[in-house]
Amino acid sequence: MTEAAIFDILRQGLWVSVMISTPLLAVALIMGVVVGLFQALTSIQEMTLTFVPKVGAMLLVFWVSMSFMTATLVAYFQDQLIPMIAGG
Repeated sequence: MTEAAIFDILRQGLWVSVMISTPLLAVALIMGVVVGLFQALTSIQEMTLTFVPKVGAMLLVFWVSMSFMTATLVAYFQDQLIPMIAGG
């Protein structure tokens, strides 16, 4: 196995991790901005107000996008890693 092949597999693995984490991180960012804006407009500075909606939205998005995440990881393993381990 050459260095180029190792770097290519590593690059594809990092790209898969970015694709998988994007929905969760996007929802966390959007909910953080929305809750922060709500707190600034109403002057409510409750710590649980920032935590609970963000975690709830992230759990919902995780549940909805779980099939996409699983399919992406399985495709990466079947197409890239398993053939490389098997020597193909």
